[in-house]
Amino acid sequence: MTEMTLVQAVNRGMAEAMRADPDVLVLGEDVGVNGGVFRATEGLFKEFGESRVIDTPLSETGIVGAAIGMALYGLKPIAEIQFLDFIYPAFDQIVSELAKFRYRSGGQFPCHVVIRTPYGGGIKGGLYHSQSTEAYFCHTPGLKVVVPSTPADAKGLLLSAIHDPDPVIFLEPKRIYRAVTGEVPDGDHRVEFGHARLVREGTDVSLFAYGAMVGPTVEATESLEKEGIRAEVIDPRTLVPLDEEAIVASVEKTGRAVVVHEAPRFGGFGGEIAAVLAEKAFYSLKAPIARVTGYDTPFPYALEHLYLPNAEKIATAARAAVRAS
Repeated sequence: MTEMTLVQAVNRGMAEAMRADPDVLVLGEDVGVNGGVFRATEGLFKEFGESRVIDTPLSETGIVGAAIGMALYGLKPIAEIQFLDFIYPAFDQIVSELAKFRYRSGGQFPCHVVIRTPYGGGIKGGLYHSQSTEAYFCHTPGLKVVVPSTPADAKGLLLSAIHDPDPVIFLEPKRIYRAVTGEVPDGDHRVEFGHARLVREGTDVSLFAYGAMVGPTVEATESLEKEGIRAEVIDPRTLVPLDEEAIVASVEKTGRAVVVHEAPRFGGFGGEIAAVLAEKAFYSLKAPIARVTGYDTPFPYALEHLYLPNAEKIATAARAAVRAS
């Protein structure tokens, strides 16, 4: 086990995968000599050279298109998009081509592509560097969507993504790139997709959060516990595939649910978790399902602290759920 930050764990995962498999390579803007805008690829160019750590032009369409071609040829490219906000020029490549090749070819051409990209707020980057649009990709059949919240999960999920036959959108919460540290297993540590993580056990209300929102959610449980409310925290880790069994089992135990994400409320992924609970745990619910989210507005600059969910907002929603029954 080695203590490291989340971004160091991402770097370690790529390095170990590249050492183990010569077909794994990295491409993106400034990923080479510069080591990436957040230094996630630092040191890889020096170790693996320009044929496996490829600096690309400023063209997201070109990055993803090239990655698709590489994958169809049999390689396992890891494509970095500097910010999730920049991914939209490549959106057609992703949803119309990348997501569909394995299906349209009857399984003959799996697309081993991982698209890594930092997402969400926390750096005061405003509306072009802070968006959380995971729901776009969760809605696209053929894509898997992964959001780690700990260094160990960052490495373990990334290694699983690299070896998955389906394309994976790997969303890295940049707010906690260096704010969270933890022990990470050495070697080929993989975290299986579709298995949620029980962050904290409780009996009175279930709190569902992923990415950078796990931290404020755990913080909220500490104030709730002082009031005699024992909140359970579940981190789905992978949004697609989603561990519905764990989500339902938690609410069958607690009878109440609060879903937390920093994306806008309308059409956000929290609505999918709520729908699963309405369909499969309705008779266990003692209170309406609550959502604590970002607002249905463009992401702000100076008012970021008001836009993002925090421990106080989450605790308020949890209290209301407990008192409603």
